[in-house]
This record gives sequence, structure tokens and C-alpha cells, in this order.
Amino acid sequence: MGMLVHLLGGVTYILGPLVIWLIKKDESPFVKDQGREAMNFQITVIIGFAIATATDLIPFFGSCMAPFLWLVAVVANLIFAILGGLEANKGIIYRYPFALRLIKE
Repeated sequence: MGMLVHLLGGVTYILGPLVIWLIKKDESPFVKDQGREAMNFQITVIIGFAIATATDLIPFFGSCMAPFLWLVAVVANLIFAILGGLEANKGIIYRYPFALRLIKE
């Protein structure tokens, strides 16, 4: 399940990790921790999308930069979700780089 929360995050953003975390958090401390980590990263990615969208409002610069920022956010999300899934599959606690730790205990 720890692996699944990361991999689902790469596809469903916060929805998949949230559902698994809500269902399994009381059964496994590992899934509770990794679900929280995956959700924190997905929230960070969503904030990145919001910033990219906001840059789109800037004349010329934003219209050139926003698609690049969206692409970076999507690719980073997929890469780090796969890395998190692989580490969790080995039973290793994975910490996303650049993730805001908004959801605590």
C-alpha cells in the first residue's frame, strides 16, 4: 500500500493518496507516513500549477513561461512519484525533495 500511495499520486494527484491514507492510516504506520508524505508532495505540485497558471496572466512572459512550468510540474510529479513508489516497495521511508510539509500528524 505504501508503494500505491506514491504511484497513484503520479496519476491522480492528491485524490488517490488521500483515499488510501483515509482507509489504511490506522492499520499501518508505514502507510500512514507515506500517505501523508505523498499528499504533502501533491499539494506542493498543485501549488506549483497555481503559480504556473498565475504567470500566464503576465503579458508575453507568462504566455511563454506557463506551459514550460506546467510541463516541469507534470514531469517532476511523475518522476518523484515513481521514485517514491520504488523506495516504499523496498520498505524504505521516502521523503520528497521540495515538498511542503503541510500535513503533520
